[in-house]
Amino acid sequence: MSASHSNLPAAKARILCVEDDADIARMLTDVLEESGFEPSFVSSATEMDAALNRDDIDLVVLDVMLPGEDGLSICRRLRATSQIPIIMVTARGEEIDRILGLEIGADDYVSKPFNSRELVARIRALLRRAESAPGLSRFRARPLTFAGWRIDAAARELHDPDGIRIALTSVEFDLLLAFCRNPGRVLSRDQLIELIHGGSSGPIERSIDVHISRIRQKIEVDPRDPAVIKTVRLGGYVFIPAVEQA
Repeated sequence: MSASHSNLPAAKARILCVEDDADIARMLTDVLEESGFEPSFVSSATEMDAALNRDDIDLVVLDVMLPGEDGLSICRRLRATSQIPIIMVTARGEEIDRILGLEIGADDYVSKPFNSRELVARIRALLRRAESAPGLSRFRARPLTFAGWRIDAAARELHDPDGIRIALTSVEFDLLLAFCRNPGRVLSRDQLIELIHGGSSGPIERSIDVHISRIRQKIEVDPRDPAVIKTVRLGGYVFIPAVEQA
């Protein structure tokens, strides 16, 4: 695995890697440090909980196969209380692991063995989406409303018609925001990837479908018969409600 030495982040983001393989942990330490990040490593769920309580962590790289509580259980538990970006790592490379990880709230995944440049690219992409974009114009930064819902790009919050905050992963939030900024427009998967990466390519691929399914579970009256985000056969998806500035 070769590390990327260019395009370093302006500030060192803190990356917590939950990995019980000491050799992989040492390799990732070198890769992430050389790429301009501040990595730390733990080998179990108990150590991860302590690190998250102790440190200001920006992103978690989470192995699926761990002693004690496994990565899928950890991901589900984290997502119930936090919107921190999560990248799942699986050694088995089975599609069911990746899909299940996304369904329970992971933002992205990589399969072992993986190229370190790819992992760094995915980390950077998630960090870009997780932070509020200071370059947005005043018009674009204002909250938007649709069908009684309110989405705030600056605060990165979604509230339902009763004012209750709805938890979304980083990718889910950016997908929903992209739809709200393009109501009535049929968007292909490639266009959605382009929109949520701010013009930069990203490795989300067909997991777009999984993320949209998760969004539907949270905002649709009947996710099996969606009325907000509709599927367009051979076209992609279209956001149906009218969108207004709050």
